[in-house]
Amino acid sequence: MQSEEFVRGMLYLSLTVVGVPGNIAVILAFLLLFYHENRLLPADAIVLHLACANLLVVGVRCLLETLASFRLASIYGDIGCKAVIFVYRTSRSLSIWLTFVLSAYQCLSIAPPGSHWASIRASVAHYLGFVFLFLWLLNTCMSSAAILFSFGTQNDSSLANHGINVQFCYVQFPSKLSKEANGAAQVGRDVVPMALMTLASLIILVFLYKHSQQVKGLRSSSSGSGSGGGGGAEQRAAKAVVALVTLYVVLYGVDNGLWVYTLTVRKTMRSSLISDLRIFFSSLYAALSPVIIIASNRKVNGRLRCVTQEKPVLEKATSLSTM
Repeated sequence: MQSEEFVRGMLYLSLTVVGVPGNIAVILAFLLLFYHENRLLPADAIVLHLACANLLVVGVRCLLETLASFRLASIYGDIGCKAVIFVYRTSRSLSIWLTFVLSAYQCLSIAPPGSHWASIRASVAHYLGFVFLFLWLLNTCMSSAAILFSFGTQNDSSLANHGINVQFCYVQFPSKLSKEANGAAQVGRDVVPMALMTLASLIILVFLYKHSQQVKGLRSSSSGSGSGGGGGAEQRAAKAVVALVTLYVVLYGVDNGLWVYTLTVRKTMRSSLISDLRIFFSSLYAALSPVIIIASNRKVNGRLRCVTQEKPVLEKATSLSTM
């Protein structure tokens, strides 16, 4: 095994080790919450859906890349490449749009009751299932090019024009126009939610700043009388969303910058370094976002603590029953 393949495999392995258990833990926590309370709040449903999309990103792309890099499995034939790239692109873009939906809903949640924005928030919550369905259909259709143009590396892609080298696979477009059109569509699909979620995060930050100034004024005017934290849960959720959006904008900004550079290259690059960096940075968001969710979401944290505390209790009960 070459040193380059070993380093590549270790990087994808690190994303797999962090991302797969992290996203499974978030999904498990929300499923337990739904089991005990028989419902999920709209924001919780969005985060659950986001964790599912991120699990697909890490599980389908990073785990399989790890196995292929260490030559533990051979799955990247023509059909394997089409399936992996299609599922990866669909789940990756779905993760992006769900992050936008989460930031937009959190932005609407800070609107005063009875306002026009509050009614929009209620409508979004009511039709959230249709929002999920629309996003699945949109991103599935926009990722269909992966099925048409993805092939295995055994098909002599090294010197082909209008192609993209992805180490074990390559994406070969029939013409320069089709490559640029597909690339522009993908950039637009990423930039639109990026701009909207950045705007939503700025609104949240302005709200948090004004709220902190009001709290300081109340504390200085009423010294010692506990003015405290009504809306603290909303503020924590807002800060968590801003953290997720900031992480997304940084990592996917690098990803899209490398993607634009890839589109400007005429011939297929012999090295897959640029594509590997793109996949690494976009998958890094899917791997790190559950860490932010677990650290900032008290519901997730509480459910996971309950699970870890129930295990020793059950072990003690079984040991006593066998005595």
